[in-house]
Amino acid sequence: MSWLDHVAWNDAGLVPAIAQDADTGDVLMMAWMNREALEETRRRGEAVYWSRSRRRLWRKGESSGHVQRVREIRVDCDADVVLLRVEQIGGIACHTGRRSCFYSRLEGDRWVTVDPVLRDPAGIYGGETQ
Repeated sequence: MSWLDHVAWNDAGLVPAIAQDADTGDVLMMAWMNREALEETRRRGEAVYWSRSRRRLWRKGESSGHVQRVREIRVDCDADVVLLRVEQIGGIACHTGRRSCFYSRLEGDRWVTVDPVLRDPAGIYGGETQ
């Protein structure tokens, strides 16, 4: 059995992938991978995801330059979640210009933004939406 066959792909042929900073342990983002994305991630040593909105492979950093160099790939006990331990180039993982996509914290009954924008997304992507 191939290492890819060990992964418990969902009905759409996808698996959730969590990107974690390899040095700090901070969770940076979550995205989806299909078989090709996971295989290319391993081959390239840089994170490649499946964009459900674009319906194509998304090489992290292809337009922003904020590449994720993969140091380690893990799978959880049920093989239904992939963990990428990465070096986040440029220190920004989120398309909003923040370090992490998890920048809102629940306080009481509302979500509060707790992490700053490090760089204006317009300066990263121009007019392109992510």
